[in-house]
Amino acid sequence: MNRLASATAVFSCKCGWVPLGGVTQIKDTLCADTFSDVTATGEKLLGWTEFAVACLVFLVSHAVPVGTPVKSWLVAHLGSRGFTLLYSLLSCGVFAWLIVAAARAPFVPLWSWAPWQNGVAIVVMLGVCLLVAIALGRPNPFSFGGPDEGFDPEAPGLVRWMRHPLLWALALWAGTHGVANGNLAHGILFFGSVSFALLGMKIIDRRQRSAQGAEWTGLWARTRASSGPVLDLKKDSARLGIGFLVWAGLILAHGPIIGVSPWP
Repeated sequence: MNRLASATAVFSCKCGWVPLGGVTQIKDTLCADTFSDVTATGEKLLGWTEFAVACLVFLVSHAVPVGTPVKSWLVAHLGSRGFTLLYSLLSCGVFAWLIVAAARAPFVPLWSWAPWQNGVAIVVMLGVCLLVAIALGRPNPFSFGGPDEGFDPEAPGLVRWMRHPLLWALALWAGTHGVANGNLAHGILFFGSVSFALLGMKIIDRRQRSAQGAEWTGLWARTRASSGPVLDLKKDSARLGIGFLVWAGLILAHGPIIGVSPWP
């Protein structure tokens, strides 16, 4: 045993066959390997924990403030515009944290990347930016993103096709990014956002239909029956231009800010 301890031997460790000078060196190597494994496991658990907490906070931040008692109290103290501003800032802040947390989570591949995935995302994102530019701030009594006042069911514009243009924009953005990011954390983030947007449409419709009854049904029927144009190129040209510029800016800023080039 003494000769074995003092002789230079070759032992098989996790890192491969390495020459060791004795039992003490074996012990030190195994301890280092164990410490490294524990550290890596801790980092993975921390990454998943942050992502799970971010998901939970995101769901709670969207469920609690829009509940009837909570929203009524907030609107009474902040006003309608104050509530909308605070809710928008909260939503954007929590969603930004959710995106960062997904990037920090351990990488678990689900499918391999291909250039066409980024190509599809670039094309669809142009439509998303144009959709948001056209819909944001326009009167829309059926969804959020614009005031209820001033809506004309005889000239509803884009609302004639979709009651919730901003939620459709979110679903398209999330779906294309989910395809281009084939890993577990981003799959949960993006495809979960698609589900959130689609479910949100149904929840908003149900709440408004329950609150307004026949008035909501009649207004939507008149909107759908309208013969007015969905898109007025002359009237909406400025908005379309802004949407295109935002799209170009997102492409240029994606690499420096997100750290990943959007080009195939």
